[in-house]
Amino acid sequence: MLYIRFFRAYSRPAVKKTLVLRIEGKMAFFNNVTIIGVGLIGGSLARVLKAKGLAGRITGAGRSRATLEQALKIGVIDRMGQGPTYAVEDAALVVLASPVGTFGKIVQDIGPHLKPGAILTDVGSVKGALISKIESAVPPGAHYVPAHPIAGREKSGVAESTETLFQGRRCILTPTARTDHKALEAVREMWTGAGAEVTVMDANLHDNVFAAVSHLPHVAAFAMMCAVAELNTGTEDYVQFSGAGFRDFTRIAASSPEMWKDICLMNRDNLVQMIDRYLFSLNRFKREISSRDEKRLEKHLKESSDARKRLG
Repeated sequence: MLYIRFFRAYSRPAVKKTLVLRIEGKMAFFNNVTIIGVGLIGGSLARVLKAKGLAGRITGAGRSRATLEQALKIGVIDRMGQGPTYAVEDAALVVLASPVGTFGKIVQDIGPHLKPGAILTDVGSVKGALISKIESAVPPGAHYVPAHPIAGREKSGVAESTETLFQGRRCILTPTARTDHKALEAVREMWTGAGAEVTVMDANLHDNVFAAVSHLPHVAAFAMMCAVAELNTGTEDYVQFSGAGFRDFTRIAASSPEMWKDICLMNRDNLVQMIDRYLFSLNRFKREISSRDEKRLEKHLKESSDARKRLG
């Protein structure tokens, strides 16, 4: 089943259908932008592109007609995609903002319809497992620039989107030997215009880094929530007695299960290694507590506390 369903046309007043990408000074402008997956990230990107004058017409596409109608109603997008051809036709920029597990099928569908000069980019938090698949589906003359904005919150959906989501946040670009330099600069300037601080990184390093600082914390939060929720006896709900510490630690466990299922499986090897490191540290604390080893326990607690304080 195609990821992008066929809809009847619902749109705002049309912008002239020409493929236009230009960089004015150091500000990229895309005449026609298509965002596939108009949720928190995709919706926030659409909002800031409009607010900063970085885009002309914005087309939204995705699985949920209700979501697209909502995005159209609240002015996040200008029209709804009817199908892969319609959604990307004349688009200077196409952004994949759906769960990473959907990228492969989407690119197969839209690849043949990307116009010469068009730029395909994404907001996925896994890169190594996806880049070669996406690059192979991009036709000659079109360009792919892998990207990952480090922004988000536990609540998802277009209703939660905001034009300030990327302000002061990092955005990682992971170009390859095949990445077109001008396309890379255009995407860099787009994210800079959206308020992000752009960093270029090797794709494999990216996946290793974010397995540690993003994917592992989410798994830990989900696991903590499971461990405590499963203590409920039917008469006592342990979670209702939780304070700020538990709520802060598990806040990200309210994130999208579909999105995080895909991320965990696509960055499996790096994530499993990080889980092993976490278990090693957790088991060390367990041994020190079990053996009443006050000296080592306090030492490791202090090391952890000092490291967290340095983070700010």
